[in-house]
Amino acid sequence: MSTAPDLRAFVNALAATFPGAAVSDPWGGGHDAWKVGGKMFACIGAMTPGVSVKTDSVETAEMLIAAGVGVRARYFHRSWITLPETADRDELRHRLTVSYRLIRSALPRKVQADLAPGP
Repeated sequence: MSTAPDLRAFVNALAATFPGAAVSDPWGGGHDAWKVGGKMFACIGAMTPGVSVKTDSVETAEMLIAAGVGVRARYFHRSWITLPETADRDELRHRLTVSYRLIRSALPRKVQADLAPGP
């Protein structure tokens, strides 16, 4: 089962508005890996439905998983979750924005300073 085109289109359209965000397919096969400053903040797989995003901690990821917001993101650190293709679009927008901000805030100050103000 592949990711629904509308989810991919939604994620790609939103992520493209984030300053410094760039998409690539680092593993081939149709992945959309969104990065800022060379660090990934979102990934849409080629086969598994959903989008993976970073949370601020393992505990937050576990809480979101327990609440049914997402599932553990395979192949990623335990602080990442995968939101299903059926996720509420407001929740998806929020989680993508939080993930972007987390990754951006961890970049070197010079890299952050070169980026336009973000969401």
